[in-house]
Amino acid sequence: MIFRTLDSTLVVRSGDLELKKQMKLYIKHMVCDRCKMAVQKALEENNIRYNNLELGEVDLAVEPTEKALEKFKASIEKIGFELIEDRNARIISKIKSTVLSIVRDDAARKKKLSVEIAETLNKDYNALSSLFSSVEGTTIEQYVIQQKIEFVKELLVYDELSLSEIAGKLHYSSVQHLSNQFKKITGLTPSHFKKIGSHKRQPLDSL
Repeated sequence: MIFRTLDSTLVVRSGDLELKKQMKLYIKHMVCDRCKMAVQKALEENNIRYNNLELGEVDLAVEPTEKALEKFKASIEKIGFELIEDRNARIISKIKSTVLSIVRDDAARKKKLSVEIAETLNKDYNALSSLFSSVEGTTIEQYVIQQKIEFVKELLVYDELSLSEIAGKLHYSSVQHLSNQFKKITGLTPSHFKKIGSHKRQPLDSL
C-alpha cells in the first residue's frame, strides 16, 4: 500500500482514530533543485496539496486519496524518482540529502557534520552511522568525501574558481589536502581531470 510512505501521527478522539495533518512523502533520487521542480510539477498535476518540499521529502498539507497517490507514484517513476516505503530506506535517503545540502551549502558546513545530521534527523548520530554503514557498505564520512569530490569535479568543469578558491569553498585545510583526496578517489590530479572534461563525473543519484 502506498500509504505506508506517509509518516503520520495517529491520535484518539471520542473513540475514533484521526490523522493529524503531519504527513510526509519520502522520494528517492532527488538530488538538486531541478529534481524539486519536477516533483513539484507532479504534485500539482495530481492535485496533492503540500506545505513544503525539500530534497527527498514532501510535507503534505492534507491526506491525499489513494488514487491521487497512485497517479503521483506513476508520474514520478516515469522521470526517475520513486517513493520510499521502508523506514530504514527513508532514513538513509534523509541522511544522503542532508549530506548533499551540507556539502553544497557554505552556511550548513559551519556545524560539525555529525551534529548537523543528528539535529536534522533528530536521532543519535552513532545509531545513524551504524545504520548507514550496514545498509550502504560505507561510512557517512566516506560518503561525504565522495560527494565533495563530485562537487569539486563540477566546479572544475565550470572553470569559474581557482583550485585554491575551491579548496576554501569546501573547507579543505589546503590545496594539497584537496589534491591528495581528489587523486585518491579518482586516480587523477585536479589539473588532469580538468583537461579531460566532464565525462568523468558520476551522477549524484548513483552515489
